[in-house]
Amino acid sequence: MTIDAPPLNPRVIALAHYAGRAVLESVLTRLGLTFQQSVTLRLAALADGPVGREELAGGVTGALKTGAAEAHGVIGELLKAGLLTPEGTAAVRITDAGREAYTRASGQTAPYSSRIYAGIPEEDLAVAGRVLTLITRRAEAELAALPG
Repeated sequence: MTIDAPPLNPRVIALAHYAGRAVLESVLTRLGLTFQQSVTLRLAALADGPVGREELAGGVTGALKTGAAEAHGVIGELLKAGLLTPEGTAAVRITDAGREAYTRASGQTAPYSSRIYAGIPEEDLAVAGRVLTLITRRAEAELAALPG
């Protein structure tokens, strides 16, 4: 695939991220979910049974680069909505309604993702995946080294 494009740089990455996120958030809004809630539900859905609140919050903060207070707030929203339920005093578990919301969101975004990635050669996707993974690791290392 040949297109006239600038070399990969932070702006190109940001534009791709926000374009894709706008598509996702459009679907999520129709389902009554926020982006942060969808990330949290995904982590709970992929857990094999109950997941500790701290572990879940850690997964959210790692994925979204946000603070623990915000992650716990999202967990609280999902508990209030009945998409997560307490499991003992320190864990939560996805409910049937939460699993259905996650499955519905995944199913409704899949056709968009398919169209977005359609026709891109596998080798281009592999290179992009390696480069973006390397950039992510380096950015996370820089973030961890920042004061405060």
